[in-house]
Amino acid sequence: MTSIATAGASVSEQHAAIAGARPWQRLVLLGIGLVVALGLPWFVYPPVAMDIAAWALFAVALDLLLGYCGLLSFGHAAFWGGSAYATGLIAIHLGVPFPVAVLGGALFAMVLAVPIGYLSVKRSGIYFAMVTLAFAQMLFFIANQASSLTGGENGLQGVPRSFFGIEAVETDSFFFYYAALPIILLGMWAAWRIVHSPFGRVLVAIRDNAPRARALGYDVERYKLIVFVLSAGLSGLAGGVFAVSHGFVALPELHWATSGEVVLMTVLGGIGTLWGGVIGAGLIVMLADYLASSGFDGIGIVTGTVFVTVVLLFRRGIWGTARHMWLSRRSS
Repeated sequence: MTSIATAGASVSEQHAAIAGARPWQRLVLLGIGLVVALGLPWFVYPPVAMDIAAWALFAVALDLLLGYCGLLSFGHAAFWGGSAYATGLIAIHLGVPFPVAVLGGALFAMVLAVPIGYLSVKRSGIYFAMVTLAFAQMLFFIANQASSLTGGENGLQGVPRSFFGIEAVETDSFFFYYAALPIILLGMWAAWRIVHSPFGRVLVAIRDNAPRARALGYDVERYKLIVFVLSAGLSGLAGGVFAVSHGFVALPELHWATSGEVVLMTVLGGIGTLWGGVIGAGLIVMLADYLASSGFDGIGIVTGTVFVTVVLLFRRGIWGTARHMWLSRRSS
């Protein structure tokens, strides 16, 4: 918690840097990001590329809550995993194209987030984190017990990739990546639009000084609840795509460790940056895949060591530190 708070102390500086960035620089970064997204399955095994994209959106969704509203959630696996199960059930029982199933899963995540958020946003700091963690573990227990619906410990198997009868997308992971990528990009754009809207500015004001924002007439709890639900919806989009990509939903998608992993990715890349979550997700997923394919069992040890090293040496995260250094050099 201390390291996360330290990293968050520089978010206001990062927003000032964003404001000073030139439009052409943003367009260049956007162009590079699109090229990387489009070219990823040519250089990385397509299912791994899809995992990177899904986790990247998940990290961006958490960053929307953590970096821009100052709320650390240890229960976002509830929305990632809950949407994964909902998407799988919709795809299996209704036979709709997978984008429709994913949207249904995201809607389920947002509906689920309303009561959880309503009770959670009344707390802050470690208390907020613990309340969200408790709700996520409750959902994990329910999914485990409702084995007739979720498959229990065996997971939900046989999630189809139905896509308007296009066989290449339904059977080939390479083509599925390009069919699912627009959903990921839509989620990324939604997060960017939220951050750069008047609503996003209010969120930053609440994060920096909630009593002052309340004194100015803003309903702080209502704003927190709205961003909580929006973050859950984006997490649901990511979880739904992940479920369809794997054709399977397992209980660990709802486990607290999944929430911890996405927090790691977000802090590693740099909170309050959006881009940081993408970089953190790419680094962790590719590192885990490389270690697993090498037969190494202690993946958590390596990723944990990387996380601690980055937090100690780069308090703004990888992307935040790199951008700060570049902007400092440009202004000097």
